[in-house]
Amino acid sequence: MSTKLQEPLATYFAGHKNHDVDAMIGPFAEGAIVKDEGHERRGLPAIRKWMEEANAKSSVITIINVAETAANTTVTGRVSGNFPGSPIDLRFIFTLDQGKITRLEIVQ
Repeated sequence: MSTKLQEPLATYFAGHKNHDVDAMIGPFAEGAIVKDEGHERRGLPAIRKWMEEANAKSSVITIINVAETAANTTVTGRVSGNFPGSPIDLRFIFTLDQGKITRLEIVQ
């Protein structure tokens, strides 16, 4: 079981830890897609809005495991904050292309 993150995922999670939306969004590609809680956000403006809203609810993500395949990287994290059911274990499934995050899907 590994918890070591490659770039740009380390930057994303460090930004989250510091509630720094600019750092969080930096690793995302221009046309990236984020799917969370059944909603899909496309493009950096929509993703930024989602990040601002999500940061208000979750305060801490403790990384439990990192699994890499040829297609994606799945980070399992324990998320706690100001929301019903906290804490909860979530899987952050990242797709990368040329060093940028092109897709992030968050599932329980």
